[in-house]
Amino acid sequence: MRRNDHDVTDRICTTDLKQVSAEVLRLYRGLYNGTPAHAIGRAFDDLGKLYGGEHPDYLPCDTEYHDIQHVLDVTLAMARLMDGYERSRSATRSRVSDSPALPATCFSLGVITALFHDFGYLRKRGDHRHRYGAEYTLTHVTRGSHHLQRYLPKIGLKRYANAGATLVHYTGYERRAETIPLEDKLLRRVGHMLGTADIIAQMADRCYLEKCRDRLYPEFVLGGLAKKKLPGGRTQVLFSSGDDLVRKTPGFYMNAAKRLDLQLARAYEYAERHFAGQNLYLEEMQKNVRYAQVVSEAPNTGTLRRLPPTTLRKGVQPYPKELVIR
Repeated sequence: MRRNDHDVTDRICTTDLKQVSAEVLRLYRGLYNGTPAHAIGRAFDDLGKLYGGEHPDYLPCDTEYHDIQHVLDVTLAMARLMDGYERSRSATRSRVSDSPALPATCFSLGVITALFHDFGYLRKRGDHRHRYGAEYTLTHVTRGSHHLQRYLPKIGLKRYANAGATLVHYTGYERRAETIPLEDKLLRRVGHMLGTADIIAQMADRCYLEKCRDRLYPEFVLGGLAKKKLPGGRTQVLFSSGDDLVRKTPGFYMNAAKRLDLQLARAYEYAERHFAGQNLYLEEMQKNVRYAQVVSEAPNTGTLRRLPPTTLRKGVQPYPKELVIR
């Protein structure tokens, strides 16, 4: 049985930065044998310090849903999609293929944008305007974009600073994917893979439904996504509780599936090439959605009893506990 803190293969512990880093580097070396991976190694180290509160400028992560496990899971999925992309190209070399090769630097860029795609939830030390990182929900992608613009030159990827700052927008919803200003065909495909990795990794998480109920709903409340203002000053409640969020998961899945197919151009298919014909991410997503449909017909979500791993540093409070409504 798959463990709660492991990836879709049940081989990689997604709360363990070293395990995820080792697997990503294994895939990198398999594609680019002999090419140094200094930028990737440095980025993993820096991410661990940031999320653990060891950086002089930032407080530790306090978003319990968008935590380091989520980031590492997305990064692992991104590396697998890029590996599948290159394997797909290799399989079609005997035929005409219009897919450009993915250079080592672009693979590194994809990994690093995945690692920092949710950086915008981290609060600066001395931030007195926001008590919780989830309050940055509506602006976290832009904050992450600004960080990548500054960070990529520091690790030897200056030429990709603008591209990295743009790519991260494929993980958000402020811009439609087809309107993101990237003229380079290959970089657009990397963006499709990044947006895809963000969706499939979280929705394939073994504790996805429990996390939605107990962790994502409080973040929505703090981030202003549980309600919205309507013309005339009225307020519409979008999610009334964690239970309500779970019940609406099948509908979210339908919208996510359309985004994966249309805006992100079915980049999830590269996972099949990586896994030699099987798409473990889609299979696990569909399991979660089927169970969400069962749960939605029950009076409450008490059947959701899996215990997600805790990754926040001891003493860090992600949100007021009264926001978790069972």
